[in-house]
Amino acid sequence: MQEVMEARAVARYVRSSPRKMRLVIDLIRGKSAAEALALLRFTNKRASTVAEQTLRSAIANLQAKAENPYLNPESIVVERAYVDNGPMLKRIQPAPMGRAYRIRKRSHHLTIVVATKD
Repeated sequence: MQEVMEARAVARYVRSSPRKMRLVIDLIRGKSAAEALALLRFTNKRASTVAEQTLRSAIANLQAKAENPYLNPESIVVERAYVDNGPMLKRIQPAPMGRAYRIRKRSHHLTIVVATKD
């Protein structure tokens, strides 16, 4: 029996809302790496480019950790993928009648963990 290896990649302080990234990440959780890359490549959302970069980094980290650097992408699985809130930039926008509206520019941290299949 082959030992299960895992590696992770983290994209921190990504300037888009966590809610938008979670829509993309929910598509790839539990899928094989090859299928996840194909999904991210053709998903019509801006967040998918950051997710694709992070997934490619996680796969490269796993290959660097393995004795055999040429792991088949079909044998790699997206084991865990989650999005945490990052710091929020708070800005003020002038509003009518002397008031001000608060603008919250959100950010998030994306973590993708990949592992080899048994």
